[in-house]
Amino acid sequence: MMLARMRAVVVVLLIVAAVGGLPGVAPSANAEPRNVTVAVYDLTPFVMTRAHTRAGFTVDLLDQIAKRNGWSLTYVDGGGSVRGLLDAVSKGRVDLAATNISITADREKYLDFSQPILTAGLQIVVPAGTTERTQPGLVDFLRLLFSKTMLFWLLAAVILTIVPAHLIWLLERRDSQAVVSKKYFPGIFQSFEWGLGMLSNAPVNEPHRWLTRTLSVLWMFVAIAFVAYFTAILTSNLTVEKINSKVSAPADLIGKRVCAVANTTSSTALNKLGVEFTAVPNIEDCYPGLRKGSFDAIVDDAPVLEYWVTHDGAGFAELAGPVFKEEDYGAAFPLGSKLRKEFDQALLSMQEDGDYGLLKQKWFSNR
Repeated sequence: MMLARMRAVVVVLLIVAAVGGLPGVAPSANAEPRNVTVAVYDLTPFVMTRAHTRAGFTVDLLDQIAKRNGWSLTYVDGGGSVRGLLDAVSKGRVDLAATNISITADREKYLDFSQPILTAGLQIVVPAGTTERTQPGLVDFLRLLFSKTMLFWLLAAVILTIVPAHLIWLLERRDSQAVVSKKYFPGIFQSFEWGLGMLSNAPVNEPHRWLTRTLSVLWMFVAIAFVAYFTAILTSNLTVEKINSKVSAPADLIGKRVCAVANTTSSTALNKLGVEFTAVPNIEDCYPGLRKGSFDAIVDDAPVLEYWVTHDGAGFAELAGPVFKEEDYGAAFPLGSKLRKEFDQALLSMQEDGDYGLLKQKWFSNR
């Protein structure tokens, strides 16, 4: 009887030990943390590496999730792009990847994604001043004054005056009280002065012969039409640059010099809109071009551009229009990964106890 009881106790102890080692059972305080390899890449404000130390929204989030799950994180370089992160996960080189990975239907075909770690979208950034300024200034006037358009219309006025100037000189020089000299020089210049004066509505001496007066009346109507058309052309040229430079929606990007990161949701969105753009490997490659005037706009993830505009881009760049093409960011796992459920449980608990809100406020105070 005693032997049977001892056997029963041993069986119970073995069962308890076996259950304690099953997945899903909370690890003991002395248990060794599980090593989890994470692929990331530097992208402010998600991941930033300074003196071999990483910081940022994604890093802080991963650290808190790891603490709740008893993980020990090992960060590895994700190749400097979202494409590099996805390749690292799909090829099994890491346990998960996270920075600013958009959750898409296409990516769900070969990866598993966590619950959204952030909801955002795409944003447009333009040089500062292009979305507010509507009235042309002195600099714009001077630029127009010495432009090719102004030169063209001045030449047009001179050429247009050649025929009536010669007619005035030929007809008026025979009068004893002619307003022009009988000699070709300076008579033709005096006739030109009369013709150009009529075009500009400047006071001129009236011809004496009835034929030249008739010509003067006809020329006056030509002058009115010329001045009206000339004014309309200059006005439109003075304002068209202001109209064209204003970007307040994705449709306004057509015909602009746009910069975006290749193989991302922003480049996909621009292709669908029919917007031509310069594709670069990293968003940091767009910033110098906007500062120098090589680009009219940048399109990228809203959190990235919002942070940049209020920090390094402050003073020479600004947001244009609202966020468009809303999308969720998540952590990417290999298909069937058991870590995803643990990740989601920790993330949901952070959202419930308020730690997630504090973290979001820390890095995205305006979201």
